[in-house]
Amino acid sequence: MTLLILGLILWIVPHWLKRLAPEFRASLGAGGRGIISILLFIGLGLMIYGYRQAEFVNIWYPPAFLVHVNNLLMVVAVAVFAMAHTKGRLRGKMRHPMLVSVKIWATAHLLVNGDLASIVLFGGMLVWAVVSVILINRAEDWTRPEPGDKGRDWLFVVITVVTFAIMIGVHIALGVHPFPG
Repeated sequence: MTLLILGLILWIVPHWLKRLAPEFRASLGAGGRGIISILLFIGLGLMIYGYRQAEFVNIWYPPAFLVHVNNLLMVVAVAVFAMAHTKGRLRGKMRHPMLVSVKIWATAHLLVNGDLASIVLFGGMLVWAVVSVILINRAEDWTRPEPGDKGRDWLFVVITVVTFAIMIGVHIALGVHPFPG
């Protein structure tokens, strides 16, 4: 559990550094981006490794039907994530599509995982995403971009389908079957 918590800290602190300590972040200069990227990569690795190694401590027993709710929410999370990476008509419909995607992802996983490590990981990521939106909204105004070309909407569908398929494959490879059978 220690590695999981350390990973969360190494993920959260560098992300919030720009908003909470802008002078310090600026003092790091251009080289600071590399340092921050390394910290984020290490944090992500520690979260994954720490989660996989954490002792299973059950807190609650999710009802079986929530697996279906989770899967539906995951399709929505992936679609919202794809919005952030396309220049079609959906561009600008949402201010923080990647952070909203993380919030949906974390909530979906909290619904189907009642163990302590899951609550720490997914709850921690949910808190990070919620606070990040608040920090960004307080720090800067947003001008909604104009919708993009409708000819680029196909990319939204491709990103959604491919990303969802990869996520299913990774889960199956890890021994977690997202579709009950």
